Formats: sequence, C-alpha cells, structure tokens
Amino acid sequence: MGSMEAKNLLLGFSTTPTASIHKPQKSPHLNLSYSYSYCPLIQSQKQSFYKKTHVGVKLVVQRTGTWKGLECRNKVETREFADIREESRRKKLAVFVSGQGSNFRSIQEASNEGQIHGEIAVLVTDKPGCGGAEYAREKDIPILLFPKSSSLPGGLSTSDLVAALQSFEVDFLLLAGYLKLIPDELVRAYPRSILNIHPSLLPAFGGRGYYGLKVHKAVIASGARYSGPTVHFVDEHYDTGRILAQRVVPVLVNDTAEGLAARVLHEEHQLYVEAAAALCEGRVIWREDDGVPIIQSKENPIEYS
Repeated sequence: MGSMEAKNLLLGFSTTPTASIHKPQKSPHLNLSYSYSYCPLIQSQKQSFYKKTHVGVKLVVQRTGTWKGLECRNKVETREFADIREESRRKKLAVFVSGQGSNFRSIQEASNEGQIHGEIAVLVTDKPGCGGAEYAREKDIPILLFPKSSSLPGGLSTSDLVAALQSFEVDFLLLAGYLKLIPDELVRAYPRSILNIHPSLLPAFGGRGYYGLKVHKAVIASGARYSGPTVHFVDEHYDTGRILAQRVVPVLVNDTAEGLAARVLHEEHQLYVEAAAALCEGRVIWREDDGVPIIQSKENPIEYS
C-alpha cells in the first residue's frame, strides 16, 4: 500500500495541530502519521517535577533514573521508568460506530472531562456519512473505513485494519452501535480488549438482527417486566461474549419501543463510561475458576461491582 493510499484511509485529520507526532512504522503496508496535542510525561531526567495522576497519587522523578513512586501515606515504592509510565499513561481507544454514535459522544466527553483515563485515537465505521463519523470530523478524530465491500470499496481489509490500529497504538476497542460482525482475526489481535454495548439484558434479546428499536419492540411484545443495557466482551459471534456490566430498566405497562429505548439509552451512556473507565484503569478482573470478568471498585479495591 503506497503512502497516498494510506493517506486516503484516514478522514478528518486536524489541519491546525499543536504538535506533530510521527508514529513508528509497525507494518510494511502502512506508513501513517498524524498530529495531536502531546505533553511528554518525562521532561528531563536532570530535573525533578511532580505530576498528579488520575487517582491523585504524587509521582516524583529522581535524578538517579528511577521513580520514587506512589508516595501514599507512609509507604514508598521504587519502580523503573518504563513500569510507572505504562501504568500512568492514558490508554488509546478505537470506537466503532454505524449510526448516530451517542455512546461515542458520551465516551468522548467523559474522556475530555477526565472520567476515563483514555483518549479516542481513531473512529472506525462502515458508514462514512453517519452521525458518528460527522461528529468525529468535527472533533478532528481520524476515521478508518471498515470493512471493504462492494458498497464500501475504500474500506480496509481485516489485516490492514489491525495494522492501522497498531499504528495508532490502540489499547482497547469499543463498539458503540457498530452493526457488523467482528472478524475472528480482529478478536484474536485484541484478546479481552474489545467491548460492546447492547440495549437489552443479555443473553435475552441478543444475536443477529437484534439492534435498535427491534430489540425494544421484542422486549415489550414478550411481556418482560425489565430490560436495560449490557456491556460485554466481544467474541466471534453476535452478543455472546462474557458479560461485564448490566443495568436494569423497568418496562412500563403502556410502554412504547421509543419510550423504552430513550430510558435504556440514558443508562447506556452512564454504564459504558463506567465500564470503559474500569478497563482503562486496569480494574477489570477475570475470575480464575470460571473466567468471568468483574469490575474492581475504584474506592475500595477489595470490593467488586
């Protein structure tokens, strides 16, 4: 793939960057560069300075080249530069959308407000004219088209998408109303690192064909008394990955699909932000006996939600 072809894969780059960062070329097929605001964590090994992390822990750079880190009450732990930088850096996220992208917007806003220790590095979509893609262009977020098809000839193949995401140094993938099935190759490239949000209490009302108002109409028609959003990890099938978090929404006696959808969506925005924050902070714990993911409490690490 030539440099011109690679450039055509990306839409919505900022034309007025604060600083220019050239990504290391990790794939022989892609040579990607883009611009964004960047403030290095380590300014100089010759000068000590303080940086407040998202959990309020004070970090001090020592001239000896080690971190005298985590100054928490009366306990001090010494760590190497690389270890503490990896723990404290903001994670990079790729969000996948096919529609208006309201969850994408709420995640972006939460990231800007510091609720999520991560930043959206790139948007992936199969519909370049959708509301989510328009919002990404407004915010100067790069856009990747996926998958390649007869209706989207400029889209990426799965292998090229993986290479592009690696070039952006993406840590986690967040599906936010993305309607295509995620290929096995992408699932293998990001194990336990892809989340999706679904507008029902899975495993009920999930699978191929269950999306949007179709879900809420099916819930009401079934006579179910409760619904609500589910955040789950993504596997090779529709809506069958391990459940991470859910929130219950009552179904009212005379509910409409539109009314139920609005109330569920309100909970989706909060639940997905909380799940994304836990993922970026390393608070998702996998139980050894059954492989179930649970969220560690931020306030009390020995508690789980």
